[in-house]
Parts: sequence; C-alpha cells; structure tokens
Amino acid sequence: MSAETSAAPGQFTRRRLQFRAWRGTRPFWAGLFVLLGGFPIMYFPYAHIKLGHLTLAMSTTAGAGSLIIGVLLVVLGISLWFQMHIRTFAGVAAILLALVSLPVSNFGGFIIGFLFSMIGGAMAVSWAPGVEPEPQPAQEDGTAAGGAPEGAVTEGEGSSPADGGPQSEGPLLGKDNEGPLLRKDIDPVGASNDLSGTSPANGANGRHSAG
Repeated sequence: MSAETSAAPGQFTRRRLQFRAWRGTRPFWAGLFVLLGGFPIMYFPYAHIKLGHLTLAMSTTAGAGSLIIGVLLVVLGISLWFQMHIRTFAGVAAILLALVSLPVSNFGGFIIGFLFSMIGGAMAVSWAPGVEPEPQPAQEDGTAAGGAPEGAVTEGEGSSPADGGPQSEGPLLGKDNEGPLLRKDIDPVGASNDLSGTSPANGANGRHSAG
C-alpha cells in the first residue's frame, strides 16, 4: 500500500470540512433549490415523450419564454452562492419567475420547477448571515490561589492560640524559641478564663448571681 493511498481518507475529510465551512457562510440550499427549479421549466417545453410508436411533443409557442425563465433561475441560483449581498433581490426574482412559469411553461415544469423555485426564493429572502458569539468573561468560581475556597484558613494563618485558631501540634515556644510558651504568656495579665461568671474574682463566691 502506497503513502498516497493512506493519505486519501485524510484529504477527503479535509475537503469535506472545507466545503462545509464554505456552505455555512452563504445561502447554499436556497441557491440549490432555485438552480434545480430552472431545469424542468426550460426542459419540458422542448422535451419529446415516446409512448411506443407515438411521440408527444411538449413544445409550445411559449418555448422561448420557458427557456429564458429557466436560464434566469439557474443564473440566480449560482449568484446566491457567490454573491450573498443580492440574496433578497435574487429571492424575490426567483419567486416572481416561478409564478410567471405557471401560465408560460406547462404549469411551471409540471409544478416541479415551480415548487423548487418558490421554496428556494423564500429561503433566500429569509436567510441571514450568522453572527459570531461574543467572548464571555471568565467567571470567578470563588476559589482562592492554589484551588482553596475563599475564606478557608490556609496553613500558617490563624493557627496560633492567641488568634483563636486551632492549636498546632507540639509545645508552643516563647519569643526567640527560648522555651515552652506558658499559659500566662498567652492570656492577658489579670484576665480571668472563667466564662461562667462564678469565680471569686467576679464576686459571686462560686454561685450564680440572682437576677
């Protein structure tokens, strides 16, 4: 197996993606419907149907008019692919030509060309180029640096007993690491640790004060 054979699927995929991108920037399907609508309108007036040994000529005195209408529809369909700024004019013109083809070209190419042209013209008028979405600003997820939630106590913050944080493991050291930090060094001088209000210093003599 050659290298060219193995590269063929990748090249086909790249071409398909390029065609999809090109198709998405223009009224592709509107132009295709208008283009297809022009062929039966200009074909049937010049067609001959054979039923055994019997030949039916479909040509009429308005054959030239049918040919002109069909050619104009084909031109409008191609113009919708390469000239997107005339989509409104091309769509309205395709609808008018489809209506004119009813009495001129065998009921609009036996209704086939009429329907294709009408649908394609309506799609061309209603088509609008897409607008790229504006970039959205990054939303704050409420996390601090390092992935920690905001307000969370990180290591080293609020961990000393004097700040009311959780006590760290091991003995507490005094200033300049001279020895264990005593309880009296932590609490203010003369402050009472009894929160019940029953200490002798509060004048309650071990009992709650009444009222």
